[in-house]
Amino acid sequence: MKIEITTPPLKEMEDKGVMSWSIWEKEVSRFDWLYDETEQCFLLEGKVVVETKDGSVTFGKGDFVTLPKGLECVWDIKEPVRKHYQYI
Repeated sequence: MKIEITTPPLKEMEDKGVMSWSIWEKEVSRFDWLYDETEQCFLLEGKVVVETKDGSVTFGKGDFVTLPKGLECVWDIKEPVRKHYQYI
């Protein structure tokens, strides 16, 4: 399962309405997660390493991330996270 990461201009995120999505915040921590829906998120702050059976990816402030439905992973939050998100 592929995690997609892009770093779009802030204006593009504003134009797509991402800034009106719900906000999620989390302190430095590590936890297991299973996605029962696809999540799209835009990181306002923080740094995260997501570990999967296929390896790991790192993303942070300014990144737009798509995490696919069915993904089993470990979130390793290196710096406190604040993100806009939606499930699709």
